[in-house]
Amino acid sequence: MRDAPDIIVFSDLDGTLLDHNSYSWAAAAPVLARLQNLGVGLVLASSKTAAEVAPLRDEMGFADWPAIVENGGGLLPPGQGIPQTDTQYAEIRARLGGLPSGFRGFGDMSEEEIARLTGLPHAGAALAQQRLFSEPGLWTGTEEGLHRFLDRAQAAGLHVRSGGRFLTLSLGGSKADRMAEIIAAFRPRHTMALGDAPNDLEMLQSAEIGVIVKNRQSPPLPRLPGEDTGQIRRSTLEGPQGWAQAVVARLTELGLIEGMKHDG
Repeated sequence: MRDAPDIIVFSDLDGTLLDHNSYSWAAAAPVLARLQNLGVGLVLASSKTAAEVAPLRDEMGFADWPAIVENGGGLLPPGQGIPQTDTQYAEIRARLGGLPSGFRGFGDMSEEEIARLTGLPHAGAALAQQRLFSEPGLWTGTEEGLHRFLDRAQAAGLHVRSGGRFLTLSLGGSKADRMAEIIAAFRPRHTMALGDAPNDLEMLQSAEIGVIVKNRQSPPLPRLPGEDTGQIRRSTLEGPQGWAQAVVARLTELGLIEGMKHDG
């Protein structure tokens, strides 16, 4: 078993470690390389599926660390393999079948439709359909019908999270829940979490230091209690540049590096 790392960094992807428009993490590449050299853990924590996260994790050089997928619905274990079970997804779809009509999930959509709705290329849309732990979709009915749907979903044991465009159904679990499991397993001396959206807030507030990465493409997150104590911080740069800025600052504070240049 590996020694306890000095720090584990938990990181959202879209709008945080990945550029909002280009989905590139190139601006953070020098800092990612530094983390590897230091033996720092990087745990990707995303709404993306395991099939989407696995190649990104491999490209970044952190395939030996677990990843949090589908907004905390489950974990992608270290290594190259994708979990082969679809037990939770099948159960979610079964419970969904007993609810009032009006919800159109990814399982009801074609690859082309998902690509159009998300802006993903067709190959990316295909990976987004490979779901294990949750079902995102659109509400197509009335506002009154939505209230009935949500009440029935709760009664059926489904958890519903609302994002900017999609409703996502799951059997429960959050990024913060999975984060706690990883911390218990690896026992890092320090923790840091970075994100840019409401579904990241629990994770940010559960870390020793949480960083809200600037994203002018989305409504700003409200001021959080931890900002008064310095436990919650905000980057001044956006996306992967802001991510790199914040990570370098924290590693410097901990005495793990003397500082390094990063783009921006």
